[in-house]
Amino acid sequence: MSTISLHGLKNLIEEISQKHNLPKTSVTEALREALLKGYERYRRSQTLERHAFSDEYFNNFEVELDIEEEGFRVLSTKKIVEEVDNTDHHISLKEVQEVAAEAQLGDEVVLDVTPAQKEFGRMAAIQTKQVLLQKLRDQQRKQIQEEFQDLEESVLPAKVLRFERQSIIMAVSSGFGQPEVEAELPKREQLPNDNYRANASFKVFLKKVREGPHRGPQLIISRTSAGLVARLFENEVPEIEEEVVRIVAIAREANPPSRYVGPRTKIAVDTLERDVDPVGACIGARGSRIQAVVNELRGEKIDVIRWSPDPSTYIANALSPARVDKVVLVDTEERQSLVLVAEDQLSLAIGKEGQNVRLAARLTGWKIDIKDLAKYNPETEPEPQPLSQETEPEEEPQKQDILETEPVTAQQIAETDSLSEVEEATESEEKPTDVTETEY
Repeated sequence: MSTISLHGLKNLIEEISQKHNLPKTSVTEALREALLKGYERYRRSQTLERHAFSDEYFNNFEVELDIEEEGFRVLSTKKIVEEVDNTDHHISLKEVQEVAAEAQLGDEVVLDVTPAQKEFGRMAAIQTKQVLLQKLRDQQRKQIQEEFQDLEESVLPAKVLRFERQSIIMAVSSGFGQPEVEAELPKREQLPNDNYRANASFKVFLKKVREGPHRGPQLIISRTSAGLVARLFENEVPEIEEEVVRIVAIAREANPPSRYVGPRTKIAVDTLERDVDPVGACIGARGSRIQAVVNELRGEKIDVIRWSPDPSTYIANALSPARVDKVVLVDTEERQSLVLVAEDQLSLAIGKEGQNVRLAARLTGWKIDIKDLAKYNPETEPEPQPLSQETEPEEEPQKQDILETEPVTAQQIAETDSLSEVEEATESEEKPTDVTETEY
């Protein structure tokens, strides 16, 4: 069999494997496909007829690499026929029987169709190089998809590499000893408090792994996702990882509508254990645990409040750090509530530019109207509706209901900034109504 020499083939495969962080088998397969495309280019250059070869014409051809001899050959699988119409696909029975007398019509034989070294040509070599680069990129995309698919919605360390328009390209790694991969942090996923300078390190939330031949990084990361806050608390609070404490809902405003208002998050937590303080567990000794999260988010304010199955108590807790005097459930079906506070607590309950009440509404899923207690006249206000049977808390908590309550998943957290829908699914659960509220 004739062979086209490829001097330095061994070293070439080794260098490509190390440079692109691909196994040698993947590099060899990419090179084989590229050489076949080069052969196609060589054959197409032999005719002036533009449509002489269809897209499927070369499906019966393949390239065989000889790494030890540092060369390759082209093989063609041909069908044995009586009369040959196409010499690339068919071979006559008479010609085959001269070599193998037992051959029959319909059988297939593999023949060496390797062109001469000089005939392969410069254009075919250029085509081979272009296809090889494309195949290597495809192999890298496939490897990234397989490597990071299971890491979606998790927190990864990242380092700033460069800036492209409004996006930031960062380097992330899937684990210890693994090479870094480029990821894109779009403008909408950037925190205003972050200082994105070259080589600066951050923890990011892997939001999505793109599939298909996308240009640029395949990984989309975020610093504004509510899922980032949830994962950071999971890393800092062992009770959450052990499912002793659960995150019920998160409302986050990472990019406030005004530059005079900073980022803020409200997180509602609960526990299945009566002797565990879920808020205290998230705060830690002298605030060490929550401070670690605040530092990672560059000073973002975080309110940790106790979830309650009683909507009135839950709404009052959500308006922390303001002190609430009374919560009136105006319409339970439309989930509308009226909150009464003292005059000196009114601005605190509303928050700067309405941020506090806005986050509380998103956290609880209730529309909240805040009024001054001293100016409230129950005779002119609409009559509050009684709690429905589904939302009215029981006098004695049922152990079975508590055990059946499922914690919120990371996917739910990642998909929405407000997880108040989880509260609806767990309203029948009763917990102690003592509240510990902390703002950092």
